[in-house]
Amino acid sequence: MALLELEGIDAFYGRIQALRSVSIRVEKGEVVALIGSNGAGKTTTLRTISGLMHPRSGSIRFEDREITQTGPSKIVELGISQSPEGRRLFARMTVIDNLFMGAYTRSDRAGITSDMERVFKLFPRLQERRSQIAGTLSGGEQQMLAMGRALMARPKLMMLDEPSLGLAPILIETIFSIVREINSQGTTVLLVEQNAHKALEVANRAYVLETGVVVQQGSGQELLASEEVQKAYLGM
Repeated sequence: MALLELEGIDAFYGRIQALRSVSIRVEKGEVVALIGSNGAGKTTTLRTISGLMHPRSGSIRFEDREITQTGPSKIVELGISQSPEGRRLFARMTVIDNLFMGAYTRSDRAGITSDMERVFKLFPRLQERRSQIAGTLSGGEQQMLAMGRALMARPKLMMLDEPSLGLAPILIETIFSIVREINSQGTTVLLVEQNAHKALEVANRAYVLETGVVVQQGSGQELLASEEVQKAYLGM
């Protein structure tokens, strides 16, 4: 049984079809990447999983439970959290308050405290900046905070939408090493990423989306070696 399974998902914005019969599966413990150019449907796929939009047809199952029409807050409670594209922090709140917002569905104080310590271990910079207003952080620090906030929900599946967007190369390395670390600690990761090379390096498996259709899938290494993927996404 897959942790997450999408089958035949069709999704629309008004009359425009954004996803066409998309089927993907994520096994427990994996890093699975979705790659593709802008407008390919990557973010839309995440939005349908997180309940921010509902598909017109097809089914989404999480831990073998149907969640196709489930609302966003319930989906967080079930164990799916997201670090969204553009970070979407509470810009006027402090770092620590943003992290507490990630745990808004929880009431286990001891668990929240231990998860806060885990986030500070993963992102020492956040501990140094804990009282700073989130909107005044650098781009890299804001990305760390968005990921830390998603972790505070203690997710079984963490979805990362464009975590390296707009970051300097050295920070991109840091973010991807943290993705590996989060996964090695037991969190399954679904990663949407423009930087296809980095995404495929870190992914167990990956799917290539083009105009809302899955056109290729395989292990990260297979897709890195694929001539089509190299030409289209890796600039070779």
